[in-house]
Amino acid sequence: MKKTANNHDASGYILESARLKFRQITHEDFASLKEMLSDPKVLYAWEHTFTDDQIHDWIQTQLSYYRQDNAGYFAAIEKTTGAFVGQMGLHRCEFNQQSIFEVCYMLKHRYWHYGYALEGVRALTNYAFREISLPEVYAQIKTNNAPSIAVAESAGFEKKATFIKHYNGKNMEHFLYAKTKECLP
Repeated sequence: MKKTANNHDASGYILESARLKFRQITHEDFASLKEMLSDPKVLYAWEHTFTDDQIHDWIQTQLSYYRQDNAGYFAAIEKTTGAFVGQMGLHRCEFNQQSIFEVCYMLKHRYWHYGYALEGVRALTNYAFREISLPEVYAQIKTNNAPSIAVAESAGFEKKATFIKHYNGKNMEHFLYAKTKECLP
């Protein structure tokens, strides 16, 4: 893939896997994001859905992450159909007063159980190690989110800690998973 100065190929895609291509989210993705971010099935672990204003803010936040870190949630696009499958990415967060990068994934409900999350996590983890040169990547997963736990563990992440994350006015128990660069094949 030919890369430009901002780490994108000529078509705007940042990376690809066997079935997916990843690009920055734009304002044109609002309808696809709304379908996903207003679906209670998709956001059960978050314990809330997003309003239109919150979705617009979400897009703005991702745009700022791209400028700051060349990372954030990316639009996951199915190669064969061009369909917006979901959003997956890397994003900087704080854990125990340390700045870390976590792999994140959220798919539209109709794309669950096809292996897209695992495929995306593997591609993004490799991107983090090879393109951003991160020594370790993390995943913060709510302790009752069995499908996400299965994805992280299948991708070679190991559980490191249990902690309480304060989000949206609630205390939520989470696991911290990690994968180091040395774990690459």
